Amino acid sequence: MNPSAFGLEAAAGTIRTWLGEADRVLITAGAGLSAAAGYDYGDEDRFQQLFPALHRLGLRSRYLVGVPLPPALLWGYWAVHIDDIRFSPEPDPLYQRLRSLVGDKDHWVMTSNVDALFARNGFAADRVFTPQGDYGRYQCTTPCTPTTFDSRPLVARLLAAYDPAAGAITGPLPSCPNCGGEVEINVRIGPEFVDAPYLPAGRRLQDWLGTAPVGTRLLIIEFGAGFNTPGVIRWPGEHLTRQIPHARLVRVNPTHSETPADLAGRTLSAPVGADDLLDALTVPHPAPDPTVAP
Repeated sequence: MNPSAFGLEAAAGTIRTWLGEADRVLITAGAGLSAAAGYDYGDEDRFQQLFPALHRLGLRSRYLVGVPLPPALLWGYWAVHIDDIRFSPEPDPLYQRLRSLVGDKDHWVMTSNVDALFARNGFAADRVFTPQGDYGRYQCTTPCTPTTFDSRPLVARLLAAYDPAAGAITGPLPSCPNCGGEVEINVRIGPEFVDAPYLPAGRRLQDWLGTAPVGTRLLIIEFGAGFNTPGVIRWPGEHLTRQIPHARLVRVNPTHSETPADLAGRTLSAPVGADDLLDALTVPHPAPDPTVAP
C-alpha cells in the first residue's frame, strides 16, 4: 500500500472510531465539498460548454463572473448557472454517501454553499443552516422588503428568453415584485443581503448546541472550507471545538487541512479530497481471502 493510501485508510479508521463515540455530529462544509461532488466553479471546460459567449469574452470560470457585465448578460449567466447548480433534479452520490455515513446520529449541517445539495440529497432541510443564502431565492436590490422570492419561476422565465449565442436575456429584465426595482440573487455579497430566511435555522442550531447535556460528545466534520470566507465555516468550527469540552474536529481539505496547535489531540487533519475520504468510509470493500497470505 502506498503512503498516501495508508494515510487515507488511517484517517478513515480514526473517523469511524470518533463517529462511533460521538453523541452528536455537526457537518460543516465549504465550496470544496460541492467541487468534489462535481460542481466545480473553477472547471474551465464546463464553463466553456455552458457559457460559450462569456468564454469568447475571455472569461474562463464561474469564479470570474464577478466582473461587471451588462445586465442582459449577467442575467443570462445567472439563469444558466442556477439551473445547472441549484435546480438539477439528479441526485448526487457524494452527498448521499455523506448522508449514509451519518446514519441515525443526531446531526446538523452548517454550510457556506448556496446550492441546497444537502437538502436535495436526504438531509432534513430544517436542520441545514445556510448563512450565505440560497440560489433558490432572490431579493430586491435596495432592499425594499425583508421578503425574498422563489427563484425557480424566475429562472424558468429567463431561460425561455435566453439567447445562447449571445449569452444574454432578450426579454425584460427581472424586477422586484414589491417595488418594481432591480433584483439580485439572495446570496451574501454586500450589506444589502436579506438574511431573514436563514435566521430561524441559525437560532435552532444555536439552541441545539447550547442545550446539549453536559458531557455530550460532539464530532465536527468539516469538508472543503478554506480561506475564501474562513469566518463562515472554518473559524467557527475551531471556536466550537475550543468551547465544548468533549468536541472533536475533523478537517477534510486537500490543500488546507492544518488544524490549530492548541487543539492537538482533539483534531484530525485529513489532507485528501472529500470524494476520496467518503469512498474510503462508505464504499464496501471485499473481505480479505483467508487462503491468501498477507
